[in-house]
Amino acid sequence: MHPFLKWPGGKRWFIQRHAHFLPVSYKRYVEPFLGGGAVFFKLQPEAAILGDANADVINTYKGIQSNWWQIEQLLEHHQARHSEPYYYEVRSRVPEDLIGQAARMLYLNRTCFNGIYRVNLKGEFNVPMGSKTTVVQEGESLEAISKLLQGAALHCSDFELLIDQAGAGDFLFADPPYTVRHNNNGFIKYNEKLFTWEDQERLARALKRARDRGVMIVSTNANYNLLREIYRDFGFHLIEVSRYSSISAKADSRRSFEELIILSHPPKT
Repeated sequence: MHPFLKWPGGKRWFIQRHAHFLPVSYKRYVEPFLGGGAVFFKLQPEAAILGDANADVINTYKGIQSNWWQIEQLLEHHQARHSEPYYYEVRSRVPEDLIGQAARMLYLNRTCFNGIYRVNLKGEFNVPMGSKTTVVQEGESLEAISKLLQGAALHCSDFELLIDQAGAGDFLFADPPYTVRHNNNGFIKYNEKLFTWEDQERLARALKRARDRGVMIVSTNANYNLLREIYRDFGFHLIEVSRYSSISAKADSRRSFEELIILSHPPKT
């Protein structure tokens, strides 16, 4: 089972290379920055708390959870009519019902330029049409995804409220918005539009509180010196990784590292 949304900063690379950092057993799965949900679909937990601040994302999950067959029918309709004029017509109007919104989100996500999600100052989706024309994806089972989501509570919410719901024995995966483009060169300035430095500090404090309650935590972030200092001071275990190479502990090759894995527990050796 794979993510049905293409999402910036998705963690398919993490699943492919570093899934061994994920626990085998836990009570509930908690993910406050859901996006495409690569880790959720990898683990397929029986009980989950899933959230995201993006209402379009959460409404799409809720639509599939409650009425996958109607969404499938609408996707077939979108695919049959797909063209440049049709794309911009769909982009310009937001349906009032949840199912229509979910199908629209999936259609635009699969046919817009490079799967980008971007809105203007009015909150309107404004990504131009891309080159891909496949809306109904071969081998995808919305029915199976809906079945998996029956055990999930879905929330459009700030991350801190969801993290504070995690309790002893739960597993929490946190993948906040960030860019690795400027890990050590203007991180704060470049990332401020995605996730403010205040948000980063608030996230670190929330994760510390959760860990102290007995929550197992795996988080990813940019490999930035101030972030490393915060999480080290809070007693987390840090591992520097790259999407393109194996884990290494050599300080002289640190420039090749792009991202940080933050663990509440010592990594397995």
